[in-house]
Amino acid sequence: MTDTRHDADVAFIRSLAELLRENDLTEVQVKREYGQDDALNVRVSRAAPAPAPMPAPVAVPVDVAPAAVAAAPAPAEDPASHPGAVTSPMVGTVYLQPEPGSPPFISVGSQVAQGDTLLIVEAMKTMNQIPAPRAGTVKRILAEDGGAVEFGTPLVIIE
Repeated sequence: MTDTRHDADVAFIRSLAELLRENDLTEVQVKREYGQDDALNVRVSRAAPAPAPMPAPVAVPVDVAPAAVAAAPAPAEDPASHPGAVTSPMVGTVYLQPEPGSPPFISVGSQVAQGDTLLIVEAMKTMNQIPAPRAGTVKRILAEDGGAVEFGTPLVIIE
């Protein structure tokens, strides 16, 4: 590698770090190809911001009827911890259908086979099909069409 290309690569990595900071991203990964057997793979990441503190538990008075206690909402579970969660392998934009106006790849209740396309994540003008890691039923679609996702963001839950 020449010093000129080394300097250009360093400048490129610095610009990726700046992009990370300006857009409040936690990670960006890029592959820059120079030739047939010559490429630069770069992954720039930073620590995710600390999660917001959980609200303090609410005490239920003893004189409340049992039915009222049972009607209290259950605490929200983190979709990323669900065993059937399919997470984003990259930073990008989610698309639920192959092109505008066409039907979505999946819907809640759809049966999918291992390898079926669930959705697309566009990263750096490349459309990346996200396959089902296993067969099952789509229970939840967590991603919004056209929404931005980061690495590890839960997209779909399959059971």
